[in-house]
Amino acid sequence: MDRIDTKLLHLLQREGPKPAAELGEIVGLSPSACHRRIRALEAAGIITGYAARLDPEAIGLGLDVFVDISLTSQSEEALTAFESAVKSFDEILECQLLSGASDYRLRVAARNVADFDRLHRHCLSRLPGVAAMHSAFALRTIKAFEGYPVSAAQVGNPARGSQNSGGWLTPLLPSSQHIPVTRFADDGDR
Repeated sequence: MDRIDTKLLHLLQREGPKPAAELGEIVGLSPSACHRRIRALEAAGIITGYAARLDPEAIGLGLDVFVDISLTSQSEEALTAFESAVKSFDEILECQLLSGASDYRLRVAARNVADFDRLHRHCLSRLPGVAAMHSAFALRTIKAFEGYPVSAAQVGNPARGSQNSGGWLTPLLPSSQHIPVTRFADDGDR
């Protein structure tokens, strides 16, 4: 992983997929070299997919609600039942297991407060093993998620499960599956 890879990751996270020719021009690579680097980042599991970012207001989901959940039990069965139920509701956009006072934090999008009431009654109240639920409405988004901060040093940090010596990137892969990322034959035509 080098500075060109990190530039590509930065661009792809913030602007989405673009033609290799356009990305290559920005980072100083030929289209073919740029394409190979992106495919190597995908094969290494660093790029896990692509998705369009939607304007929630434009699709009628202007209310973001964060719901902290405490369960009645911390047993594996209780956690598994809760997590399975959460995955079955499209209205629940995100769910994180937490440390601290609450067990989980959910993010739900609704049209308005009345729609959230409907979601609360027909979705959230049906989640198994819930002891307490606390909701907070987002008044406005100050900084939306645009991607992870990435640098070659971070990705190449052995403490994070990868190494960056000799041009090899090994993100959590066995040594038999090292993937070359930074050394390509026509990288010289940048």
